[in-house]
Amino acid sequence: MKINYQIDNVDLKILNILSKNAKMPYTEVAKKVFVSGGTVHVRMRKLEKMGVVRGTKLDIDYTKLGYNISCYMGIYLEKSFLYKEAVKALRSIPEVIEIHAITGQYTIFIKILCKDTPHFREILDSKIHKVKGITRTESFMSIEETMKDGLSLNWSFKAFSFVLIEN
Repeated sequence: MKINYQIDNVDLKILNILSKNAKMPYTEVAKKVFVSGGTVHVRMRKLEKMGVVRGTKLDIDYTKLGYNISCYMGIYLEKSFLYKEAVKALRSIPEVIEIHAITGQYTIFIKILCKDTPHFREILDSKIHKVKGITRTESFMSIEETMKDGLSLNWSFKAFSFVLIEN
């Protein structure tokens, strides 16, 4: 069954507010957007059904848990057909928190959280370099996270339709 959904400025306002504080009650969001709490609830369910909203997550300060090093790594693969297998192996490493397929000199770009440099070395030697197909890596240590924010959605745009086909 085809369902035609539209995303409008109200949806974007709701997303902007909740992207900054996902724990804000819908009644408070409703007051800021000048709609009812029920409208916010219905709109959020619609956005979830469309796949725009994929859930909520905690914003954790990992340095408070002892993970003091944030490292980015470019990974070279021996053959591009090994990508899926390499990603599957990288997903099993708890310290790997992001995996990206990218253009440019690397095949994969990842983000790793480590407690210290010996911990980083252990992850590199005993986990990452043992992944089949990885021939070489280049690491970039972050010395400070200056900004981390979500995209601020533009509130003044023309509504657009989104067709969802349900099975």
